[in-house]
Amino acid sequence: MELSIQAISKQYGGNFWGLRDFSLSLSPGVLALLGPNGAGKSTLMRILATITQPTSGVVTWNGADIAKTPEGLRAVLGYLPQDFGVYPNLNAVEFLEYLAALKGLDARAARKRIVELLELVNLFDARNRSLGSFSGGMKQRVGIAQALLNDPQLLIVDEPTVGLDPEERVRFRNLLSDLAGERIVILSTHIVSDAEATATEIAVIQRGRLLQHAAPEQMLQTVDGQVWEWVISSHELAAKRQNLLVSGTLRRADGVHVRVVAAESPGAGAVQVAPTLEDAYLYLLSSGRAQ
Repeated sequence: MELSIQAISKQYGGNFWGLRDFSLSLSPGVLALLGPNGAGKSTLMRILATITQPTSGVVTWNGADIAKTPEGLRAVLGYLPQDFGVYPNLNAVEFLEYLAALKGLDARAARKRIVELLELVNLFDARNRSLGSFSGGMKQRVGIAQALLNDPQLLIVDEPTVGLDPEERVRFRNLLSDLAGERIVILSTHIVSDAEATATEIAVIQRGRLLQHAAPEQMLQTVDGQVWEWVISSHELAAKRQNLLVSGTLRRADGVHVRVVAAESPGAGAVQVAPTLEDAYLYLLSSGRAQ
């Protein structure tokens, strides 16, 4: 299976472009679409989910243009949008049965599938509770269950961990990793740790443009030898932020320990350290802004 995104652009009112010449080819695995809020991630997700069409460019699923023949992709698509909502008076089983009917699934097969999915997302014991009593994380797990009803080959989840507590976020990340297998999973997020925990590939997007598409290890190589730890005083911090790319700070008794991404040592006493994905991500965004 292959999803190919070829020079996609999306123009909204006036001269605002949500996407510009965005190209990407995907095969089975987990892709993290990583970028700041407003970068164009949700626009791309809606195009891939056949909810909206691009202004220009083509998306193909196994060679077929999804704008011209969306049915082929929709039959094997699972989608969890960022603004996923539930019917609070229904319980989990009723809600999933309703969505299975909307998707045209056989009722008997759907009931069996729903039991399997509720066990998969660890909600079987809560299956008879009203969805209005569920926590945010539990609702997100119901969202994943509905996206998996048709055992999709392409699974799209848009900002799924926003608002979740740390424990729910870890549980959700592990679930996404387990779901990869022989399907394409696209995780849209602005949280670097989500990408780090789940992705086999990362695509960094900014202002609607693709900055880099690479494995996490390759992303780290972009800042190899360019990350420094430096101890400075608190009153120096604001000035250093103006002139340097600071990727992290930690206050200690001896001063502020700052991580700096720079081609050369930022100053006396700076020590070179191993890069993290956060360092690489901020470097790519900074480079993109400079273009």
